[in-house]
Amino acid sequence: MLAHMSTAPSPAALQGLKVLELGQLIAGPFAGKTLADFGAEVIKIEPPGTGDPLRQWRLLHEGTSVWWQVQSRNKQSVVLDLRTPEGQAQVRRLALEADVLIENFKPGTMEKWGLGYEALSARNPGLIMLRLSGYGQDGPYRDLPGFAVVAEAMGGLRHLMGEPGRPPVRAGVSLGDTLAALHGVIGVLLALQARQHSISPEAPKGRGQVVDVALYEAVFNCMESLLPEYSAFGAVREPAGSALPGIAPSNAYRCADGQVVIGGNGDSIFKRLMAAIGREDLGQDPGLANNSLRAARADELDAAITRWTLEHPVDEVVAQLQAASVPVGRIYTVRDIAQDPHFRARGMIERIVTAQGLALEVPGIVPKLSATPGSLRSLAPSLGEHTQAVLGNLPSTD
Repeated sequence: MLAHMSTAPSPAALQGLKVLELGQLIAGPFAGKTLADFGAEVIKIEPPGTGDPLRQWRLLHEGTSVWWQVQSRNKQSVVLDLRTPEGQAQVRRLALEADVLIENFKPGTMEKWGLGYEALSARNPGLIMLRLSGYGQDGPYRDLPGFAVVAEAMGGLRHLMGEPGRPPVRAGVSLGDTLAALHGVIGVLLALQARQHSISPEAPKGRGQVVDVALYEAVFNCMESLLPEYSAFGAVREPAGSALPGIAPSNAYRCADGQVVIGGNGDSIFKRLMAAIGREDLGQDPGLANNSLRAARADELDAAITRWTLEHPVDEVVAQLQAASVPVGRIYTVRDIAQDPHFRARGMIERIVTAQGLALEVPGIVPKLSATPGSLRSLAPSLGEHTQAVLGNLPSTD
């Protein structure tokens, strides 16, 4: 049951949208979850026996991952073996009525099963197929296996993560998968909008298309000025630890009992920060009047700020800088998140009770829509929970 249920809009933003999710693990299912949160009917196809491997990932309760309760909420589970002609035929039947099909198999797999876009769109011209893969549907690397860890490295992100002169580190979550999923959702919404402009007697829902998202490209798209700086100046950005190269002061700083992050890089913010730490001399220094000047003296500024933060506990640093309207924050653990009143006031922590009776807190829904917000309508399904109901009255493809 949903111990705390979001107010369900009527109609939901994506009410009436039918989505067929064939992906597994993170990228495809995260895209499906996002669409489902806003009212889409998402039918998740799982292999017989074990289902989506995510059911067994990380910490389990009575044999099922608690992560599963987030990734598959608001979805229906249908068991089909896509490697068999019978399973493939059922997908073709489901695809006749679908608006969107999500898959994140190795390129060519869907075609091998007779489920490529050309085959499915011939019977359903309005179908939109979201295809998520490591390297995309074409290009010399298309057939290579690609996971988020590789995409983050190839997209330029991993090289920048860590301390100078030391091996790169990872973020601790699969950013490549999640970034690809979000780009995929954007692509689906764009394709739905475009479909509206192509309605005709031959295609009463309009013409669909393929949304091709490569994990490495989703990462690369978030790399800001990395490429133009190299193109113009031959500059290869290197890892800088917790600092933001070329932006100063902006860093993590040690306090008497922990650490905080401070963003003092706006011109007026910088002056307020310097006043708060008792360094008005730096705040009024003409040689620090703008960011480019401050960036050249970033080490000097970080040292001055650290001398002050080390003298005070985290709570005092946060309180004083917030009072001065300087962006500052403690570095949260999940315990801090769970105890923070702002997360709860914004609906970012929802309470559910799983089918096994486990009371669980899960992340709320993003983004916030004022008129048609997302909602938690149903729990993550058990394996094959909806197989009979979904397949019972499907049209034939013959």
